[in-house]
Amino acid sequence: MFQGKTLLITGGTGSIGREVLAYFWETDLKEIRIFSRDEEKQYQLKLAYGNERLRCYLGDIRDEASLRSAMRGVDYVFHAAALKHVPSSEIFPSEVVKTNILGTENVLNTAIEAGVKKVICLSTDKAVYPSSAMGISKAMMEKIACAKAAEQTETVICCTRFGNILGSRGSVIPTWAEQTRLGKKITLTEPSMTRFIMTKKEAAELIYYAFEKAQSGDILIKKAAACRVDTLVKAVLRAYGKNMDDVIITGKRPGERMSEYLLTHEEAEFAQDMGSFLIIPMKKIEKTQLTAKNSSESELMGEDELFSLLLENNIL
Repeated sequence: MFQGKTLLITGGTGSIGREVLAYFWETDLKEIRIFSRDEEKQYQLKLAYGNERLRCYLGDIRDEASLRSAMRGVDYVFHAAALKHVPSSEIFPSEVVKTNILGTENVLNTAIEAGVKKVICLSTDKAVYPSSAMGISKAMMEKIACAKAAEQTETVICCTRFGNILGSRGSVIPTWAEQTRLGKKITLTEPSMTRFIMTKKEAAELIYYAFEKAQSGDILIKKAAACRVDTLVKAVLRAYGKNMDDVIITGKRPGERMSEYLLTHEEAEFAQDMGSFLIIPMKKIEKTQLTAKNSSESELMGEDELFSLLLENNIL
């Protein structure tokens, strides 16, 4: 399906955008376009990949005009550009609205105008029963995507919903690694928090599956393992030859919660189990026997499992 086609990745210089770029570089796409505000990271991508199939567009999803030029001739879009930091989103919620909600609408409008075949929007478990500004903005992004999908038929629009992606920019593991490198103690907010976790490769596999299989208005979810945050930090500490004496407990940050949901009770009524993935279809056909997915109610990974996962995926 990708032979001779063009893929645009918004937020393509971010950690997930770069992982998607690497994953789709192995397909027979004619061209991959990166759309982002970060000219330095675009320059680094050009050095790494060359200019044969990679094109970079400098712009902001808040600006429809810059998106419009990047969309011309595009077949597929993966929309990852967003403000993602939960505590800063609590301080600047209006900025989150401009990027995550209005910016997404700009992406979808320009994609529809350009006749793009399919758009995949990146969402998060924080959009499920949201309690933070970032989570609310991502929940609204999902609603906008589904509404756009329902009002037109030419462009297929759907969402992929993720748990915490290990090693992604701004996540805890790079922070802990940097604190260790600088000889500082590791900061841990609340040890008993639970989170859904997945690797960047698993995230890219879900996106690939969505491009292949998703129908308009679908929300696709990768079934994810869960863990306690203190178990994860112990696995990281082991890799650096340290222990919990090197940890400072700082307490919950603004907008954080003790556990996350990947699937609501209401969505579980109609969600379809596809093996490694779940699909919440826009058209609710028949009820299923699935249940809500909450990280605190899931089987939790142990320290040994997490340690192996981190090493096998070169996350540290």
